[in-house]
Amino acid sequence: MSLRALVLLPALLAPAPADPAFLAAAPEGPAEALFQRARDLRYAQRWYEAAQAYRQLLHAFPDSSRAADARYWLASSLEQDQRWDEAAAAYSEFLARDPDQNLLGKEARLNRVRCWGIRQWDSAAAQAGLAEALSDPLPDVRVAAALQLARRRDPRAVPVLQAGLEAGASSEPCRLALLSMGVEPKAPGPVQGRFLVVHIRQRGQKDVVTIRVALVLARAVGGYLSDAQLKEAHAKGIHMDRLMDQALTAPQGTELFSLDDGKSRVTVTVE
Repeated sequence: MSLRALVLLPALLAPAPADPAFLAAAPEGPAEALFQRARDLRYAQRWYEAAQAYRQLLHAFPDSSRAADARYWLASSLEQDQRWDEAAAAYSEFLARDPDQNLLGKEARLNRVRCWGIRQWDSAAAQAGLAEALSDPLPDVRVAAALQLARRRDPRAVPVLQAGLEAGASSEPCRLALLSMGVEPKAPGPVQGRFLVVHIRQRGQKDVVTIRVALVLARAVGGYLSDAQLKEAHAKGIHMDRLMDQALTAPQGTELFSLDDGKSRVTVTVE
């Protein structure tokens, strides 16, 4: 590489400044205009340009209300552009700077695992990231990391895969991954004999409707909730896809959650 190219390299990598005339003419505000421009580029699958636009927004308006979303979609655009290492780093920055983004946070963790999984044969950092993800607080992320490591027959994945045999939709992928590693899957634990009990009390009525749901069908509990109760659940950080994992470790009689939309109250306990 020539000396001139080395001198110009930082400028080439930096996000191009946004057109001042474009920003000044934007009726909805310059930050929002940049966000919509980046979104339009992403919808058009122009991933490189979309990433540049998100970077422009974050550089020019770091404190914008759109900054958290921009950090996530920057990482997503980099992933779609198959820039795996940059995408994983961008997801990590999003998670570090915006830890309160529950829904996007889970997607960011899963997407980062996917990026690391693609790079794990060539990148020690990707291998280390997957190993760290085995201790993630989200069960789905732990299983995703274990399934990626199982492709390299990494023995660190085995305990998570064995635990994943009791995790409903993940049980079959975990079983197949263990067999591919030459490890005998353990028989499922107490999941078969445990239930979630849904108590529904309508406002103004004395009778309580009681429904027992097999633990392997824990996600079906969401079907007994109104839209308002589902929104309340999300606001409280309650996720239907984690109920079985919570119930497996909770003592019998534990109340997992209670929601009230003004018309009915729904309480879910472990039996």
